[in-house]
Amino acid sequence: MIYKTQFGVGVLGFQRYIAKTSGHDAWIAVILSGLIIHLLLWMMYQMLNKEQNDLISIHQTVFGKWIGNLLSFLFILQVFIFGTTVLRTFIEVIQVWVFPLFKTWPFALVFLTSAYYIVSNGFRTVAGVCYFGSIIPLILIPTFLAPLEFANFRNLLPVMDHSITDLIKSVEEMTFTILGFELLLLYYPYFIEPEKSQKWTHYGNLFTTLIYAGVAIVTFAYYGEDYLQVEIWPTLTMWKVIKLPVLERIEYVAISAWTIIILPNICTAFWAASRGVKRIFQITQRSALLILLAGSFIITCLLNNRMQIDHLNSFVSMIGIYLLYAYIPILFIIYHIRHKMRKRS
Repeated sequence: MIYKTQFGVGVLGFQRYIAKTSGHDAWIAVILSGLIIHLLLWMMYQMLNKEQNDLISIHQTVFGKWIGNLLSFLFILQVFIFGTTVLRTFIEVIQVWVFPLFKTWPFALVFLTSAYYIVSNGFRTVAGVCYFGSIIPLILIPTFLAPLEFANFRNLLPVMDHSITDLIKSVEEMTFTILGFELLLLYYPYFIEPEKSQKWTHYGNLFTTLIYAGVAIVTFAYYGEDYLQVEIWPTLTMWKVIKLPVLERIEYVAISAWTIIILPNICTAFWAASRGVKRIFQITQRSALLILLAGSFIITCLLNNRMQIDHLNSFVSMIGIYLLYAYIPILFIIYHIRHKMRKRS
């Protein structure tokens, strides 16, 4: 679940964003992001294992019912926006690379209808879809190595040529790409033995970090630093170097396979959001899901150009920065202070 929610549409174009400030050293920022997430996962499990429930319960324990539910609602809103952003960004990829004349709404309708069918059948079905969405990328991983034939690893030199400040900015740019693991805060109670799941979440994050770091290194070796800044989808462009006797444009196959990769991310986000709405407002999860999917459909159809989609990605990234690097550590500290106070009383 951790690996699947982190690995998605971001891998198609994250290299350009992280290279803006730290250039060819940006692969170091990818590793730093992975290390920070390991720390955040540890913080999350320290709270979840003590509470033996989800984030909504933690909020109510720390802040009381009303303030706690308000904070939980804001978290759910972030999850909803994240799922909608993933959907719209991937539809843009389809429209640019495969079907440039197609409207947005048919793609949105197909994805959201599929999401309703999967999510309405429960968390076990969502987890099953995530399993298949995890297997498919393993088939595509060797394709990331094809550009090595034309790579120049001198592009990576000199190493550590940028300041710590530049690397931190690149870590911030990685935020949207690695978002999704925080949904653990809502689906933790669904594990049979949740305490034993912690090591597997760390393995999942390690695997994702290694993939992103590998893709970043190949990209920086393949592209010149200046040329990379004008490539919106570096990964898709790199796939163009692959030529097969029976298939000239392998990126078409890759984008089609990516549909199976993206759908579980959308389903997990809307499952978490609808579950949270159910907990807070005491309505059925299916009703909450219908409302959220309808809202996502409207927002997706209203975003018509590259600038609007890019602004949405930047907005979600900014929210993610505050959520991951500020709110979770602060909540971790406050929760443990309250936990100790309750023990003494």
